[in-house]
Amino acid sequence: MVRHKKDNFGKRGKSNTYSRARQRFSRDPAAGDNDPDAPKKFPFKAACWDLGHCDPKRCSGKKLMYHGVMRELQIGQKFAGVVISPNAKCTLSPADNELMEQYGAAVVECSWVRTQEVPWSKIGGKCERLLPYLVAANSVNYGRPWRLNCAEALAAAYAICGHDDWAAEVLKKFSYGKAFLEINSQLLKRYAACKTEEDVKNAQELWLEKIEREYSANRAEGEKDDMWTVGNTNRRDVPDSEDEDGEGSGEEDGEEEEEARNSTRNPYMLPEESDDEEEMAELRRRVLNSRPFTNTMTDEDGSKPRIEKTTRLVAEIDAGPTRGLDDDDDDDDNDRANDDDKDDDDSNGDMAFDEIINATTVTDRTGILAKRRR
Repeated sequence: MVRHKKDNFGKRGKSNTYSRARQRFSRDPAAGDNDPDAPKKFPFKAACWDLGHCDPKRCSGKKLMYHGVMRELQIGQKFAGVVISPNAKCTLSPADNELMEQYGAAVVECSWVRTQEVPWSKIGGKCERLLPYLVAANSVNYGRPWRLNCAEALAAAYAICGHDDWAAEVLKKFSYGKAFLEINSQLLKRYAACKTEEDVKNAQELWLEKIEREYSANRAEGEKDDMWTVGNTNRRDVPDSEDEDGEGSGEEDGEEEEEARNSTRNPYMLPEESDDEEEMAELRRRVLNSRPFTNTMTDEDGSKPRIEKTTRLVAEIDAGPTRGLDDDDDDDDNDRANDDDKDDDDSNGDMAFDEIINATTVTDRTGILAKRRR
């Protein structure tokens, strides 16, 4: 599609009737203060170079720029105020307060892991400063010294130069803001009491020496109770108190000797027979009275069990093989005299044997036959 001059799209054509007029804000300072939508004015000046290394949701620099606390600087743009940079050579001191109040402070929003990728020659300014020893309180580098993020670095710079209210205003939007000021409260007061860069360095060295002495003292005191040097504490024997050792030392020695003798005689720690004699007797009684060892069959009329008859027959069979030779001769004479009753006795013996078989679940028939043959 080719556009012509008559389509009113050229330089001399008619203007777009749907274009909106540019909004003009009132320059009246009184009106700006009363307007709730107007951006808040801060008593300090802050700027930032954002290199885009951090997560936008967790980036402290982007959060400060979103709330209007800092303004963004472009790569290649220099800053006239105090520049807080890890690439600086000098340390920040209260002597830089005048320049900070006039032009403000700037920080570099980048990752500590990717500092080699930062074009330091294209950013910075004439007054680049290092921060002294401080401990981070942010969620990424909590407890690590020197690893401050943009918000912590800017607040620390203001606090060292004597502007604690500016530092609190910068960290007001962060949950770890109060924690950072509390952790480094003593250090910030010492640095703010200095006058020159040399004083700040001396205060830093004294603090580091103090930390080293405290660490060495705690290390020396805790070597005995250190869990990494004593081994597995779960298998360590806990010594008894002195009072217990003094009161019952003789009794404990006798008990230990007795336990040693018992352990040699009874290595498996089995209970003594006298203790379980009554219990075993009770168990035997229950076993003999249990169902498999009793004849639950009843007579033909269903009124009387046959337990007594069965036990009597078992006793007669057990006593049969123990008789002598004289008894055998008498039995032969009796058998000749009672030939008529022989058939009845055989039938009764068969019935008795059947009753024995029915009375017990398992019967050693071979043993019974062997006894009868004897």
